[in-house]
Amino acid sequence: MKSLLLFTVIICSTFIYAQEKIISVDFIGNHKTKSSFLKKLIQIKEDDSLDLIKIEEDIKFLKRLPLSSHAYFQKQKNDNGYELHYGIQENHTIIPSFDFYTTNEGEIAYRLGVYDYNFLGRNITFGGVFQNDVFNSYMINFRAPFLFSKHFGLSINHSNLTTQEPVFLDSGTADYKYNNNSIEALALVQFNLKHRIEIGCNFFTEDYKYLSGATSDEVSQGFKVKKFLTKFIYEYNSLDYYYQYISGFRSILNFQRVTSTEDILPDFLIFFNDFHYYTRVGKKGNWANRLRIGLATNDDSPFSPFAVDNNLNVRGVGNTIDRGTGVAVLNTEYRHTLWEKKNYIIQSNTFVDAGTWRNPGGDFGDFRQSQNIRVYPGIGLRFTHKKIFNATFRIDYGVGITEDATQGFVFGVGQYF
Repeated sequence: MKSLLLFTVIICSTFIYAQEKIISVDFIGNHKTKSSFLKKLIQIKEDDSLDLIKIEEDIKFLKRLPLSSHAYFQKQKNDNGYELHYGIQENHTIIPSFDFYTTNEGEIAYRLGVYDYNFLGRNITFGGVFQNDVFNSYMINFRAPFLFSKHFGLSINHSNLTTQEPVFLDSGTADYKYNNNSIEALALVQFNLKHRIEIGCNFFTEDYKYLSGATSDEVSQGFKVKKFLTKFIYEYNSLDYYYQYISGFRSILNFQRVTSTEDILPDFLIFFNDFHYYTRVGKKGNWANRLRIGLATNDDSPFSPFAVDNNLNVRGVGNTIDRGTGVAVLNTEYRHTLWEKKNYIIQSNTFVDAGTWRNPGGDFGDFRQSQNIRVYPGIGLRFTHKKIFNATFRIDYGVGITEDATQGFVFGVGQYF
């Protein structure tokens, strides 16, 4: 009822102001961000009619950008028309990143990095990460979604990742040293407030070296394969932000085709869709949900693309404990603000992570097999600074309640999803 009333008020206001002209548009509160860049992004221009629907859409859009923690507008009428002022509460956007995760088995991995999410004052993300997951790795990322215009941008990424990966054979589990050296380029297209796509390619080399564990005559103990990946991403986004609170729906479809130069790692297709739903609960609560559904070419290979990992999908389960060619994972959590003072926030978090996987070469019945199902409830805390982008430090502890369950902490920066 409230939404209908608000919509009616906006429609009526727009009709009343339809003949009124905008004589000036400016921005206040932006210190690092270029006003000329912001003017390029908004729908309202000078000499346009005053359109409150478009202005509200502009505000929603500005609040989603990493550069702002909040946005609002003010209008001032004079004899010639309206002066329109967009207010930006600007984030601090040069952010160190830190992720650390472990289980009761003593497995430890961490990532350290630094990113500027408003590089050159133009909403460009630029930075890198050092990772230690048994071996050392690094990533460098450049993402400029509005590099050419409000609709077209570019992303370029390079990574050299080395990890110890379990490979699940019929005779048992083997540990391999895995290296992925890649360069990726993506075209970014923003159609409007709700719809965008990414399309591009990735050239990479995978290098597997046997370390220890089970062996198989059918699986080589060392090989190096060059691959080519084409990628398509479509996002629908209707999320609305109010500081730490989120409401709305978001869907991200990711489709990839991987071509290999060696038969030992065959060509395959993979797609997955992440559905996000958030709703406010009272004044201090936020219910957050993520559902991932994915399938890949069903090769009977120990190097399947979907991993079970506590830093990706099930908190407390361990570091890459299994793989599959299909996945269905639901993460649901309730975030409640315990304490808030000016720029600082502490939230409690109660969650359940549940997922199931299809075995390599298996069938859809695998999703119902008890040995493939993981359910991990848990609790956590969030420490957030309002004026620093993504400045949420999270601690979660998950405890498994299904077969062969583990338990463990997951630490990181930013909400889990």
